Amino acid sequence: MWAKARSLARQLKPAFVNLKLVSSEDPPINIQEVSEAPLGESAATDPAELLAQVTAERDQLRSELAEAQDRLLRRQAEFENFRRRNERDRSEFLEYAGMEIVRELLPTLDDFERAAKTECSDATYRQGIDLIYQRFVDTLKKIGLEPIEVPPGTEFDPNLHQAVVRLETEAAPDHTILEEFQRGYNFKGKLLRPAMVKVAVKPA
Repeated sequence: MWAKARSLARQLKPAFVNLKLVSSEDPPINIQEVSEAPLGESAATDPAELLAQVTAERDQLRSELAEAQDRLLRRQAEFENFRRRNERDRSEFLEYAGMEIVRELLPTLDDFERAAKTECSDATYRQGIDLIYQRFVDTLKKIGLEPIEVPPGTEFDPNLHQAVVRLETEAAPDHTILEEFQRGYNFKGKLLRPAMVKVAVKPA
């Protein structure tokens, strides 16, 4: 047994030859140098400078926030204006489209009016024409058609009337309407077609 122990010691001896004894009181590492490693700039910064820096950053953030809020309000106002303008354009487009459709129907309405004024011996046929004409007029009025009333003696208005005949006469005041040839119409308050009229003018 002892022989085996001595043999093992002889085998391990070369491994311990290069070991160096180190004292715990004199370690090879400078502990003070490790403990005095830099902790960052904030540790060496003066408190007054640090406060000034934080205050400047706060003021900058406030300025950026106010600018962002101002941009947001401007974008919201622009979007609201765009939405209103889009709705107005859409409404005007629909109104204009309806106006053009009614304008195309006016010749048919004129034909009904002429048919209603024509004498007819068949009372049933005449009653049917009048009924269809009235229903047609009522439908057009519901969508915005407004007849321009021009009784004789009305003063001529170039914004509403179109003078197709000018008659020199002293029997009526100057620039008064003597006769209506074709009815005029407004559509939702806008002139759709002027009334064609005969106008009295003072003799030269």
